[in-house]
Amino acid sequence: MEIRAALLREAGEPLIVETAELEAPRAEEVLVRMAGTGVCHTDLGFCATAGAEQLPFVLGHEGAGVVEAVGAEVRTVAVGDHVVLSYASCGGCRNCLRNRPQYCASNVGLNFGGARLDGTTALRAGSTAVHTHFFGQSSFADYAVTYERNCVTVDKDLPLELLGPLGCGLQTGAGAVLNALDVRPGDSLAVFGVGSVGLAAVMAGAIAGAEHIVAVDRNPDRLALASELGATTIVDAAATDPVEAVRDATGGGVDHSVDCVGAGTVISQALSVLVPPGTCITLGLQGMVNEITVDQAALLFGRSLRGVLEGDSIPDVFIPRLLQEYRAGRFPIEKLVRTFKFNEINDAIAAAAEQSVIKPVVIFDS
Repeated sequence: MEIRAALLREAGEPLIVETAELEAPRAEEVLVRMAGTGVCHTDLGFCATAGAEQLPFVLGHEGAGVVEAVGAEVRTVAVGDHVVLSYASCGGCRNCLRNRPQYCASNVGLNFGGARLDGTTALRAGSTAVHTHFFGQSSFADYAVTYERNCVTVDKDLPLELLGPLGCGLQTGAGAVLNALDVRPGDSLAVFGVGSVGLAAVMAGAIAGAEHIVAVDRNPDRLALASELGATTIVDAAATDPVEAVRDATGGGVDHSVDCVGAGTVISQALSVLVPPGTCITLGLQGMVNEITVDQAALLFGRSLRGVLEGDSIPDVFIPRLLQEYRAGRFPIEKLVRTFKFNEINDAIAAAAEQSVIKPVVIFDS
């Protein structure tokens, strides 16, 4: 079928919205008409650094839409279902069978390979094959061919166009707190960097009943929103030593910390504020190679540093949980989002890069 897709044809250049040909879904695949898709910093990284062998490419991995067609082997979704699209996993490897699909053995190929595992792609622009299946979906297009395992069915009365970020950024931040750290009532938590991932972590801390939730950032507007969303203390890292400020606010330190930046200095700070045996979860991505230096003594006395993918979330379990919190008013997605029309996608990308919008979401014509 003929669709509109935003193609990355040259690294560092704007995306080009053009007509392309999308093939029908295969036996295990699903065709989704997109309602909206979030813009994530992972998209920005690929826009800036994609190699010539990866181009042209359709990115986008926080999609939500309506199922238009299903392959012969699809059993869990049907035509007309409203779905949020999350990351891809194979379903058959050791980690998938142990309910750890975020650490699937085929993670890199399925999510970053730019094609199916057999090397084929679902899209062509004229005679040129276009790389697709970014996170199994490539949702910077008005239609996407994705996998059944990417799809999480959601209630039809929800604002579908706003829900895509649940599939990556929001489940990553919230899952770090509720799944990986398993924050309990009375615990203390510090979140370093309160963009969309960090604000999701702040909201999750409030949901978990943490006594202290400290938000650390350099952006006063984001700190103000963090306070509105559940932070008990805000720390302007541009104006004060964040380690001292967190310790002062919590009577000596916190049980848990979340790094949403990925810089070595910030990770060190997030470790330093922990009361042993506390754990720091690092979520920020500065690049596929990002060497940091950590004081081994900080770990020796009982602290832990752990990397987490997708908030240790099983999407079809965790996304419905977050939607229950959304309905209850405890996870107000709309306070993070600003929408852009599809033909404004480069404006949405610029807003994400400039950090002028917390979570840009591109919406499509109905």
